[in-house]
Amino acid sequence: MASRGYFEQTATSLSTLDRDELKRRIRDFGGRFKLDFTEEYLNKLSVDRLRHILLAALINAGSHS
Repeated sequence: MASRGYFEQTATSLSTLDRDELKRRIRDFGGRFKLDFTEEYLNKLSVDRLRHILLAALINAGSHS
């Protein structure tokens, strides 16, 4: 399981990213699993939802290291 410090640091760093950077990081996610979202779907999501998706992916990928 990811540490509280990792979670807080990651959440803080994601809070500064804009929509385009969040979408790029989701599309280029290099974790042990693939994130497979269409550009159309990502465009419909709020910035907060994009942050949530990326944060969940990063925490999940980090918890299995």
